Amino acid sequence: MAFPRFTAPWLLAATLLAGAAQVQSAAPVAVEGAWARASVQGQKATGAFMRLTAPQATRLVRIETPVAGVAEVHEMKMEGDVMKMRALPGLDLPAGQAVELKPGGYHVMLMDLKAPLAKGASVPLTLVFQDAQGAQSQQQVQLPVDTRAPGAPQGAHGGHAAPAHKH
Repeated sequence: MAFPRFTAPWLLAATLLAGAAQVQSAAPVAVEGAWARASVQGQKATGAFMRLTAPQATRLVRIETPVAGVAEVHEMKMEGDVMKMRALPGLDLPAGQAVELKPGGYHVMLMDLKAPLAKGASVPLTLVFQDAQGAQSQQQVQLPVDTRAPGAPQGAHGGHAAPAHKH
């Protein structure tokens, strides 16, 4: 009878480890090319941009940051001859497909800035995702602050005029 008593704790430990491995196997969303646009004194809003790729169908449902009173996903699109911007309640990330958050399209608006975002600084963001079952997860990212996208060529459009620097 010593065998069952010896085996039971090992089976319990193996079961717990397998459960922990399953929880940890949920791969985070890949965040690439992330950056936030520098702001100047008195400017109360700016944009943040990145490319998000989720391994499974996921939804970006919230963004948190200590540098702004409000952080939201916005969409810019043409409606007739008018460019319109609106806040979105969430952003769907199809499995394995990159979703671009860039000037002129989907992007993150950082509003009610607590202080100007200086070129060369870094902005912490917490991205909150929700999977198809409704479970939420958080991912912390640091965005470099610049006047234009990292690696963008000199003279790139969109109000970006400063030279690039390597990270």
